Amino acid sequence: MRDEKNIEDLKVLQPDYMGFIFWPKSSRFVSHNTPKLPSHIKKIGIFVDATFNYIESCIEKHELQAVQLHGEETPEYCSQIKSLKVEVIKAFSIKRIFDFNILKPYESNCDFFLFDSKGELPGGNGYAFDWSILNDYTSKKPFFLSGGIGLDDIESIGHLLKSKLPLFAIDVNSKFEIKPALKNIEKLIDFKHRLYEL
Repeated sequence: MRDEKNIEDLKVLQPDYMGFIFWPKSSRFVSHNTPKLPSHIKKIGIFVDATFNYIESCIEKHELQAVQLHGEETPEYCSQIKSLKVEVIKAFSIKRIFDFNILKPYESNCDFFLFDSKGELPGGNGYAFDWSILNDYTSKKPFFLSGGIGLDDIESIGHLLKSKLPLFAIDVNSKFEIKPALKNIEKLIDFKHRLYEL
């Protein structure tokens, strides 16, 4: 998110989290101050291989409650970020196959995992990976599902929610954008209503 009015409009939907991208190469990069959010909406900062000092300064400046790491961050680095008293969400990109064993060293250093589609960018590529790969996920660590999720995915999301997988959150972005960092509120309202009907 970036546009102040758009953020105000989105608040009405009462999302659990709202994301702000602090990776300068992103078309959604936030270079200015971010608004204060209601206490029930957690503010996430999204970073890619950022320095500890940069993340720490963003947490303080923007009052972040969660940090989403989309780069090659190590388990030790995740632990350092966790010491800043924020939720740590470590993202992993999936294409056709994925070795879930690489998650084990991160188990104690992250609050959540996030599974996104592998593409040219660290995130925001606009298309989904094959969710059947998640059938091999045996960890108890709750995760965010991300990667080109749109209105057409409601039925598939329903199947995942009824499974035994610890799916914690649905991360939506590009399929609900009018342009980078500007969301179509009507589409998001429709998406939320359909989710609640599952």
